[in-house]
Amino acid sequence: MTRAVSKPRASKAQQNRKFTPDSRFAPKGHPKLAKGKVGVLLINLGTPNATDPASVRRYLGEFLWDPRVIEWPRALWWPVLHGVVLRRRPKRSGEAYDKIWNRELDESPLRTFTRAQADKLERALAKHGPALVVDWAMRYGDPSIPSRLEAMMAAGCERILVFPLYPQYSATTSASVSDQVFDTLKSWRWQPALRVVPPYYDEQIYISALASSVKTSLGALDWKPQVVLTSYHGIPQSYFEKGDPYHCHCQKTTRLLRQELGWSEKKLRLTFQSRFGPEEWLQPYTEDTVRELAQSGIKRIAILSPGFASDCLETLEEIAMGVGETFSENGGEKFHFIPCLNDSPPGMAVIRSLVERELSGWI
Repeated sequence: MTRAVSKPRASKAQQNRKFTPDSRFAPKGHPKLAKGKVGVLLINLGTPNATDPASVRRYLGEFLWDPRVIEWPRALWWPVLHGVVLRRRPKRSGEAYDKIWNRELDESPLRTFTRAQADKLERALAKHGPALVVDWAMRYGDPSIPSRLEAMMAAGCERILVFPLYPQYSATTSASVSDQVFDTLKSWRWQPALRVVPPYYDEQIYISALASSVKTSLGALDWKPQVVLTSYHGIPQSYFEKGDPYHCHCQKTTRLLRQELGWSEKKLRLTFQSRFGPEEWLQPYTEDTVRELAQSGIKRIAILSPGFASDCLETLEEIAMGVGETFSENGGEKFHFIPCLNDSPPGMAVIRSLVERELSGWI
């Protein structure tokens, strides 16, 4: 019987050693290539570059033409989009953006917060060494996903982790990001290894961060809300019926947050905002709920938007301003909007934790 001879185990240093190309063995005239880096790309929805109608029209044209967002047949949607929507909506949307615009940096808050998240993440991950590259992009508008992926490849990123900043998965958001990433890579001869951060609607660190945010924000008030709403961006009811899991993810986030806070269903309720077009959307609607609460005698409410990683038009203008005004006009007395996690310490802890987990084996 032949006895197997075991090979000596490699040392930990040998196991972790990375082999880098040696230019001495490259053919004459071979182009210089950057290699050996890992990229992390944070991706948010998007924003116009300015508040004027032309800038908003360009942004809305890209956003609303995405078949993941509007699923109508293209032949039917094209004349509606260009003949009606893009003629009327840009001016109104531009005025709404103007109310929340970051004057100091001349940009929308969404761009400000997303950049800050990337900058803080880069500093937090600096312990892993210079081979890790962190960047950010927008699904619609600038900086575009293709431009940042190209920059990462030029910097030598052979592995890229894509992070769609949407806690709850929907084909209208998360899948659209993946579409754009994959469409970009389809034209490349040399593609990087790719990972995509999954939705994190029920991750404990995310639920804890939301609870901490709620406690901190409400603790600064000299009054207590009778009802708190979790308001999520809506999607058409038909998308849900076709299998989109978004509604279920939103329900679970609110249920887990309710448990974390120790509140009842009557205290913490779920609603959906941001309807668009003639279709029926997920219900109950945020504005209708707020109106009904005020008219029923509820005088003090607060709202948070757990589906947004960063404050934006839909939270700062639609909810904090618009819905707050609806509550007041119908008899409400005290209204408070709880900011998104943004680049706060709890918010950054969520992003950092998920990124480090998904980079396992790469760093």
